[in-house]
Amino acid sequence: MGMLNVVLMNPEIPHNTGAAGRLCLATGARLHLIKPLGFSIDDRQVKRAGLDYWKDVDLCLWEDWQAFTESVAAGAGVYLLTTKTDQAYWDVEFKDGDYIVFGPETRGLPETMLGQHAEQCLTIPMREASTRSLNLATTVGIVLYEAIRQTNQSA
Repeated sequence: MGMLNVVLMNPEIPHNTGAAGRLCLATGARLHLIKPLGFSIDDRQVKRAGLDYWKDVDLCLWEDWQAFTESVAAGAGVYLLTTKTDQAYWDVEFKDGDYIVFGPETRGLPETMLGQHAEQCLTIPMREASTRSLNLATTVGIVLYEAIRQTNQSA
């Protein structure tokens, strides 16, 4: 059995990355962090959020988006989470080995990237005029567990 991949591009808030790492560890997913990061991965807040499990997280650190994309296995799906699409995350068929990409907390993924990959953009539907976005770690949990449900992987 392969695994699912969670990708945080330029994360800014250490405890969100720690919480995402903990989710990955709990589910057997691999965590990819794309630089620049808004903190050091040795930051005590990252370790506190990941508790004493941080050392066990299956972690890949990438210098930039290009280095990351060159590592993506042929045939793997790469899905971009954004509030700027109408395609719900539950409307895609996730498969083993897919990558779920999340942008930086304060600005999300770049508009140019979203435009180039519009068919791969997914969102978590929210009530109209309720909130601008959800917390990064919450979003990772929602989408990762749906992908696990679809691929029948045991957490």
